[in-house]
Amino acid sequence: MQQAVGRTWSPMAMEAGNPYAMPPPAQKSRKETVKNALSLWGRKVGEATRKAEDLSRNTWQHLRTAPSITEAAVGRIAQGTKVLAEGGHDKIFRQAFSAPPDEQLRKSYACYLSTSAGPVMGVMYLSTARVAFCSDTPLPYEIAGGDRTEWSYYKVAIPLHRLRAASPSASNLKPAEKFIQLVSVENHEFWLMGFVNYNSAVMHLQEALSGFRNLQA
Repeated sequence: MQQAVGRTWSPMAMEAGNPYAMPPPAQKSRKETVKNALSLWGRKVGEATRKAEDLSRNTWQHLRTAPSITEAAVGRIAQGTKVLAEGGHDKIFRQAFSAPPDEQLRKSYACYLSTSAGPVMGVMYLSTARVAFCSDTPLPYEIAGGDRTEWSYYKVAIPLHRLRAASPSASNLKPAEKFIQLVSVENHEFWLMGFVNYNSAVMHLQEALSGFRNLQA
């Protein structure tokens, strides 16, 4: 076919309206492609920066929750060494709470349990059957009569079917101090604080509680 004199030949024009032709989609300009790529990269960097800032703030708050920042830092390092030596949080959880084989550990979070004697550093465990807490180290307590002192890990375990609520909250005076309130069906309350990954803990706790209720409905 001869090209018409005085016209510029265009394959797109030739294919317009042709049911047998499959022209390629219009290509974005190189400038627009680079601009979009930089925009996406910028959003990812911004998100990573925010996550890093949150982790930094939460870690600092975690250490500040203890009576001594130095002791808290050393204790957290010691706990990390223990986890590695004993084969992970799953094994520690099973040993601490005698978990049966069909109970699976979902998540574990470094935090503190509020007690009348002050905050106790430990780990919150969320499994398919319960939410639990175990202190990092054994704590002293007096035997009846006060003539002897024993040592034991501080533990809390609430079966999911006995958990009525898992509610996030924060201090009015210090918004950086965030808590999770656990309430049993008998209205026993436990306050967890100083989470390194607070938002994740809240999300997975509430998802577990909601999921368990849906299964029971």
